[in-house]
Amino acid sequence: GHYQLLAARDELDLLKQFTDFVIRREFPHLSPDGEITRDTYIEWFAEVSERTAHLMVHWMRVGFVHGVMNTDNMSILGETIDYGPYGWLEGFDPTWTPNTTDAGQKRYRYAQQPAIAQWNLMQLANAILPLVEDPKPLEDVLTAFASGYEIKWQQMMADKLGLKHYHSELTDQLLQLLTRHETDMTIFFRQLAQSSEDAEASLARLENAFYSADTRPAKLQEDYLAWLIRYHRVAQEQGQTDTARAEQMNLTNPLYVPRNYLAQIAIDAAEAGDYSKLDEWMRVLGKPYEEQPDAEAYAEKRPEWARNKAGCSMLSCSS
Repeated sequence: GHYQLLAARDELDLLKQFTDFVIRREFPHLSPDGEITRDTYIEWFAEVSERTAHLMVHWMRVGFVHGVMNTDNMSILGETIDYGPYGWLEGFDPTWTPNTTDAGQKRYRYAQQPAIAQWNLMQLANAILPLVEDPKPLEDVLTAFASGYEIKWQQMMADKLGLKHYHSELTDQLLQLLTRHETDMTIFFRQLAQSSEDAEASLARLENAFYSADTRPAKLQEDYLAWLIRYHRVAQEQGQTDTARAEQMNLTNPLYVPRNYLAQIAIDAAEAGDYSKLDEWMRVLGKPYEEQPDAEAYAEKRPEWARNKAGCSMLSCSS
């Protein structure tokens, strides 16, 4: 957003001064001697793009939804900043947004985040074009973002499933299954890590991830069993043992995430003068992949009372 503002005002000298300062301060490896050229700007834009792709992959990995991905809410450092109505996927829904003001258009929905990131990068490219003068190298970086993100995303999904190699059909089938009945994404992948060749027992282990498990259609039950059988067959074909698979998955899929309803509980207690819940929650989140004693409450799916409660589901930008 800062770059767009300067470009829109045609303050090109200030744009150059600002960009050079940022490169020297935050990306010194691109200009070790302090000299900045046209090629430096291109290399800088490529690194910003790479960092952004990396960030998007990790958002998608843990089910984080930023909610307000305006260009002024994105950092060139590839870090998560300025999130107001953020959220974590409770039920796996690629179309979900935590932003009530975006509920109609759903521009910033979970599944759309990588595409919005690329669009934001395009706006940055337009802003720094006067420094580069030739749009072609910037266009090449934007094209590389899409292909680079896809490679990173595929490896991430392989890691989430504990596989050595990405399996497109198996992954696509699972993502479709997860949308057919409300399923907690975080719990599902943690429980899947403990599954075995016994599909029936594995599906029983996954029960806690399903909302209203008793209303799950029989056909979906059959499809999950078929998927579990194939999943373990693929893992074996890739030479992945259950132990190695579980270890890989538990390093990729967090057990504890900052669910909105847990944040609201801590906020309510803090406003009443009790900071113990916040302190305990922060302690648990300090080791999100490690099972911790007496922390079961922080690994449970959203309770029904929090489904539509203000602060526990969706928020507005002004909340």
